[in-house]
Amino acid sequence: MQTVKSSLTLAAIPAVLLLMNSCASLAHAPEEKYILIAHNTKIAYWQSAAQGIAHAAAEMKVKSEFDGPDTHDPQGEHDAFKRAVAMKPSGILVSVTDASVLTPDINAAIEQNIPVITIDSDAPESKRLFFVGTDNYNAGLIGGRMMAKLLNGRGNVVIYTIPNQSNLKDRLQGYQSAFADHTDVKVMQVVDMNGNGDVAFDSAKKLLDSKAKVDGFACLEAVSCGAVADVVSRANMAGKIAMVAMDTDPLTVDWINKGVISATIAQKPYTMAYYGTKLLDDIHHHPPKPLAGEWNKNIFSPIPTFVDTGAFLVDKTNVGGLAKSPMAGGDQ
Repeated sequence: MQTVKSSLTLAAIPAVLLLMNSCASLAHAPEEKYILIAHNTKIAYWQSAAQGIAHAAAEMKVKSEFDGPDTHDPQGEHDAFKRAVAMKPSGILVSVTDASVLTPDINAAIEQNIPVITIDSDAPESKRLFFVGTDNYNAGLIGGRMMAKLLNGRGNVVIYTIPNQSNLKDRLQGYQSAFADHTDVKVMQVVDMNGNGDVAFDSAKKLLDSKAKVDGFACLEAVSCGAVADVVSRANMAGKIAMVAMDTDPLTVDWINKGVISATIAQKPYTMAYYGTKLLDDIHHHPPKPLAGEWNKNIFSPIPTFVDTGAFLVDKTNVGGLAKSPMAGGDQ
């Protein structure tokens, strides 16, 4: 799996460079609009992405919009996507919470000649043009190897996730692959926290109150580890339980500074939205024909299959170096 993804990334580089080089010469019309659709839109991760699309649109002197439910709500995201399609925008970026819900919507947009690029979380069986985001399997590998190191190769781990999201499925596979090299590291439970920090809090509290032998908590998304860290801190278990989080939510960063969360895997949501918008813009002006062509199976495709925006490990040694946004405010 890792070899295939790496090959796709390398293959994508010439196409992406060509797209970006051509952007400088594009003539933009004031009515051009690009829309980002996500969920849990109030969290810092998606606010950072909102800055990315706004910055790209400002540079190109076009319009942008950010829409979606402020909770984990696949149906709400479906409704937001339908609203976006009705506007006939120049292109749509979407992070897919549930591919079974969003795939028909994406396909319908493409059939109407509206370019769609997935970011952050993919719908690989849809007609979306390509995916811009983290190599999530590799992110899971990074997290799993860090957890195994923190546990000295032995211990019981509880993992928090949202099972229907493709990016989180890939991260879980990455963790499992990392643990396969450390057979004394066991996954004792995988918790569906359903995008709700309260579920993560209650689950962690129940485990620690029961005196279950938990040696590590791993979070595959941005919301849960802040809540779990609160439980660990209240139980006076800071430093005794390893914790590996995901993303650089301010609460997560705060718990790293306090020594409760051991490390987190930082993604680049700003980059996903900023770069994704620039790529959408080029496709709007120079669309592949037909737009719904199976370009991922064409060796002369003018577009890539996967653009890796990167991820990196953050712990107490480098958390202070997280860069400020090019737009006003924000830690991501």
